[in-house]
Amino acid sequence: MSEQSSKSRRNEKIGEVVSTKMAKTIVVEVTRRVPHPLYKRVVTKRKKFYAHDEQGEARLGDTVRIIESRPLSRLKRWRLVEVLRRAAQVSVEPAGLEDLPEIPGAAGRE
Repeated sequence: MSEQSSKSRRNEKIGEVVSTKMAKTIVVEVTRRVPHPLYKRVVTKRKKFYAHDEQGEARLGDTVRIIESRPLSRLKRWRLVEVLRRAAQVSVEPAGLEDLPEIPGAAGRE
């Protein structure tokens, strides 16, 4: 036998990080396009996977590769392998709130 059969190939998925709010855990949304069985139209299907991120290197919006692993908790069965592409860093500042017009009738609503 060759070395390919001796090496077990685990299931891998590539998706986008949609949540990093838990400690050492990320939520990865994997999108796939499949034909509808009856209508033969291509449909986009999405599924969320909980993955273990030991170093906390993944950020919101990153494209990552996850690999199947043993159960780590009630929901976690995947591990982060690598970050394929970083998301663009967007700064959100409430600039220009002073220039907004007054809303009529909103002053007496307290």
